[in-house]
Amino acid sequence: MSRDFFKLLFEISEALVTEEVAALKFLSLEHVPRRKLEAIQEPKAFFEVLQEKDMIGVGNLSFLKELLYQISRIDLLAAYLGSSREEMERDLQVPGRAQVSAYRQLLYRIAEDLTPEDVASVKFLLQKLLPKNKLQENASMLQVFLEMEINGIIKEDNLTILKDLFQSIRADIKKKIDAYEEKIKENYSREEVRYPVSVSGHPEEQGAEGEAAKQHGKIYTMKNNPHGYCLILNNHIFKNPRDNREGTLQDGEAVKRVFKWLEFKTVEYMNLEGKKIYETVKEYSKKDHRNMDCFVCFIFSHGERGKIKGVDDECVNIEDLVSCFTGTNCPSLAGKPKVFIIQACQGSVRHPPVTIEPDSSGHLEVDASPLTSIPDKADILIGMATVEDYLSFRSHKTGSVYIQSLCEKMELLCPQRVDLTAILTEVNNEVARRELEGSKQMPKITSTLLKQLIFEVPQ
Repeated sequence: MSRDFFKLLFEISEALVTEEVAALKFLSLEHVPRRKLEAIQEPKAFFEVLQEKDMIGVGNLSFLKELLYQISRIDLLAAYLGSSREEMERDLQVPGRAQVSAYRQLLYRIAEDLTPEDVASVKFLLQKLLPKNKLQENASMLQVFLEMEINGIIKEDNLTILKDLFQSIRADIKKKIDAYEEKIKENYSREEVRYPVSVSGHPEEQGAEGEAAKQHGKIYTMKNNPHGYCLILNNHIFKNPRDNREGTLQDGEAVKRVFKWLEFKTVEYMNLEGKKIYETVKEYSKKDHRNMDCFVCFIFSHGERGKIKGVDDECVNIEDLVSCFTGTNCPSLAGKPKVFIIQACQGSVRHPPVTIEPDSSGHLEVDASPLTSIPDKADILIGMATVEDYLSFRSHKTGSVYIQSLCEKMELLCPQRVDLTAILTEVNNEVARRELEGSKQMPKITSTLLKQLIFEVPQ
C-alpha cells in the first residue's frame, strides 16, 4: 500500500483528540462491530480497523472524508484530502452516497447540541432504564446513546422514548427527531416498503396498538432459552492430508461465539465421514424442538455440485440433509425457521475481478460445492458461500471470507434487530467487493422463509 497513504493517515491521526475519536467510532457503528470499536482508544488503531473492513484504502477515501465532515474537521478535509464543506454537502446529497446513516447523524448532532446541564437531565430521567454505572458523571452523551441502543431503548425505527425525554428538556430537539421521522416516512413512500404490512379493515385497530398488531405475525417468535440448536459440521482433517481445510477451526470458533451469545445450544461435530454427516443431521431432526424457536446448521467441508464430502471422500446430497427438516419429517419444527449456512464452492470457475480492493493477507484455498436449490418447503433459508459453478475462498490464518463476514455482521446488526435475510444481503455486498487472489466471490441466499427472522439479543 502506498507510503503516502500511511503518511496521510498518520498526520490526520496526530491532529485528532480523544473526543473526536469517540465520535468517529460512533459514526462508524453501521460498518464496524461494536465489540471491535470498544477496544480502540487512539486514531491510528481506528484507521487500521477501517482498512481491515475495506472502508478506506488507496484511492478509496470517501468514507474518511465523510467522517471528517461529520465531526466538522473541515481543516483536515481541506489540508489532507483536498475537499471542502461545500463539496461534501453537494456530494452527500446524491442518493445512496452517504455511508453514515441518517439515524446515526441525528444522534451525533443531538449529542453535539446538548449542554452539560442537558446531559445531566437526560441521565437523571434514564435512571430507571439504564444501570447506574452507565450514567456516571463522566459518561458522554454518545456513550449514553450507545447504552440505550444496546438495551433496545432506542432504534433506528423507534425513537419514541428519546422524544419523550427531550419533550420536557429541549423541545427543539424533539422537533428535530420529528423531522427525521417524517423524512424517513417520505423516503419509504417513494419506494416499495421492504416488509409491507397489511391494512386492517377495522378502524379501531389503527394507531400504535393496531400497528403493532399488524406487525405481529410477520416476525418469527423467538421467546425460548435456548432458542434452538446451532449444529456445526466442521470437516478439517481428511483421510487424504492434501484435502485438509486449514482455517476452518477459526470459522467454528466464530460461529460458536456468536450463537452462544444469541442463546442457542451450540454443538460442533468435527471430521465426519459422509454417512455420519447424514446420520447426525437426521438425529437432530428427530429431536423434540417443541420448546425451541429455530434450528441452525453450519456445514464446512469439500464437495461436488449438490453434495458435501465426508472426510472419507464419500458424498451426501445436501438436499437430503435439508429435507430432514421439512414439516413432515420434523413436525416439532413445523412453522419455525430452519437455517442452513454452507461454506463451500459450487464449482471450479473463478469470478473475474471488476475492481481492485485488497483482502486479508495469507494463503487462500477453495472449498466444496453445495446445492443449487432447496426443497420446495416453507420456512427454510440457505446461505451459500458462492453462486453456482464458482469458487469460494478460505484463509489458513483467519478462516473463510464468507463465514467471518457473516459472524461480524451478526454481531453488528443483531442488536439493531435487523433480520437474517438483510444481514446475509449485507454479507453478499461485503464479500462481493473484495478481491481474492485475483478473483471475486459472490455469495447467494435461497429462502422460503415466510416472516422476518430476527435473533433476540440477550439483555
